[in-house]
Amino acid sequence: MSVYQNEETVSVRQLAPDFYHSFLSKAAKERKPSAIRGLYPLESKPGVISFLAGKPNDAMFPFKSLSFTATCPSNPGEVSTVSLSGPELAIGLQYGATAGLPRLIDWFVGLQERSHGRTRNEGWRLSVGTGSQDLIWKAIQALVDDGDPVLIEAPVYAGVIPMFKALHCEEHEVETDARGICSSSLRSLLENWPAGKPKPKIFYTVPYGCNPTGMTAAIERRREVLQLAREHNFLILEDDPYFYLYFGKSERPPSYFKLELEQPEVGRVMRFDSLSKILSAGMRVGFASGPKPILDVMDLHTATTNLQPSSLTQAITLALLENWGYDGFYCHTRAVSEFYREKRDVFEKAMRTHLDGLAEWSTPEAGMFFWFKLLLGSDADEGDSKELIEKKAYEGGVLALPGAVFLPNGRKTAYVRAAFSLSTEEQVNEALRRLRLVILKERENR
Repeated sequence: MSVYQNEETVSVRQLAPDFYHSFLSKAAKERKPSAIRGLYPLESKPGVISFLAGKPNDAMFPFKSLSFTATCPSNPGEVSTVSLSGPELAIGLQYGATAGLPRLIDWFVGLQERSHGRTRNEGWRLSVGTGSQDLIWKAIQALVDDGDPVLIEAPVYAGVIPMFKALHCEEHEVETDARGICSSSLRSLLENWPAGKPKPKIFYTVPYGCNPTGMTAAIERRREVLQLAREHNFLILEDDPYFYLYFGKSERPPSYFKLELEQPEVGRVMRFDSLSKILSAGMRVGFASGPKPILDVMDLHTATTNLQPSSLTQAITLALLENWGYDGFYCHTRAVSEFYREKRDVFEKAMRTHLDGLAEWSTPEAGMFFWFKLLLGSDADEGDSKELIEKKAYEGGVLALPGAVFLPNGRKTAYVRAAFSLSTEEQVNEALRRLRLVILKERENR
């Protein structure tokens, strides 16, 4: 059977649905639809009287209306009131579709069309989750079996390391540098893979403002990763919570989700977006975009665990986004990225003042993190930041994270991650002044 799907109505060549069967984990292949949730769509047929679901009667819900004020993206000094009542509120108070509220999904699909040039007829679909972390875990569960090898950029977002550890994965680190993922490292790893050993099915990466390094992958490296995905038959998990927090001087490079349109076929990218950094972290709203067969399996997982993402937070999000429109949303995200650029500049100025000669770093172009190397020892022994940061710096009044937290194999490193999102200029200067004293004392004792 062909691995491609061609239809006259489709403008790009897609991987056929059957192509993904070999990528699915044993657990994913064994998942069955919920006996109740699987029939929810049947309720929408006009004239049907449904005795199907055990939904509580909304007449007994005490909430009659909700309203909130929000800034006007084009004029931050202005606020508008957004209200939920009647059918809009009723939808938010009741059980909803496993994949998310249809109108919110439609809004996000329109956003992906505008941000990444992906149209609705290319074999992909979208699901909403309780934050993107929820969706990443479900994707990993859908694609990875116990003990499987996986490709992970290093340093890597610490939140995914326990996911792979729980599945006893072989975590193969792919190097990164100031220009993001080192595609040459990935190529070398794959071309020297042991003969007869199954190759990894997935590669996990955070391409913009990477947590922890703050680096953004260069476009030519992204293109080579996509080419390698075709050559060595793996899927790309593009975890992208900082896409809208890009503040680099050059034009923002296209996402993997967009760049795969340049490939002979589409369907190797699973993309994860989050509203945590741009609307609210506590509302827990994220969404995944990718091949329909994989999203379908992830929805089966949702149906048997948390049933659905919160209808109420989705309804509030939808009300705000529809009030703003796409132009308002982009206006807001530009303001967000400018805010973090200013925070970045304040932090880097303080780094130059207090840690010049004591640390090395590259300037981040997105996100909210600085990744810097402490100059503690000789070239032969660069030192380890773990004890200095976890114990001595904390005793000195500074709390940050040692770099080993972000390395799957936990090896020693002189690097440190510092978040610059919350601290004032005064706090940044005081903290780095304290860290300077700790580093100087450490160097004296060596």
